[in-house]
Amino acid sequence: MAISITEDIRSVSELKKDAKRIFDHAHRTRRPVVIMVRGRPGAVLVDPEEFEEMQRALELAAQLAQGERDACTGRVRPAKDFLAEFRRGKAVPR
Repeated sequence: MAISITEDIRSVSELKKDAKRIFDHAHRTRRPVVIMVRGRPGAVLVDPEEFEEMQRALELAAQLAQGERDACTGRVRPAKDFLAEFRRGKAVPR
């Protein structure tokens, strides 16, 4: 999802004048639109579905990072023990 400098960076004045066109662009391209305020990035406009996808990816990354920390600190157990508990329907500790 590379940003197009000519298409995806808009001023706050442009947003005020033509918000619908800018929203439509974000929906159509699924790329973020950077809104500039006084020549500096002020906000980023993102399509709602794209935002939800980004949130899911961040949540997955956080879970993977926790698993990596657990593995590095020795907080692990044999897979066969986990699977046996899982098959018996026991609550599996996190």
